[in-house]
Amino acid sequence: MVPLSWYLALSAALFTIGAVGVIVKRNAIAIFLCIELMLNGANLALVALSGFFGDVGGQLFVFIVMTVAAAEAAVGLAIIISIFRTRESLNVDDADTMKL
Repeated sequence: MVPLSWYLALSAALFTIGAVGVIVKRNAIAIFLCIELMLNGANLALVALSGFFGDVGGQLFVFIVMTVAAAEAAVGLAIIISIFRTRESLNVDDADTMKL
């Protein structure tokens, strides 16, 4: 049996890699993927703690988070495609203003 600390360490590593990626990256798609990595790190911690305490509340919350993440992915990719069509670039520094 794998100890709880390993799951929490892995989830912390995933969240940290995602947070560093959001800060360092300049490509909109890379930032978007790093945000998803942060969500997966948080979900792993919730599932691990839910299993450790024998409560299904964490697993239900993960289901809700995954549903919101799917909606966020659809809306986020639509916004990224719209920005790419108008600016012809995925660099977030080019899309800092809303005017054309």
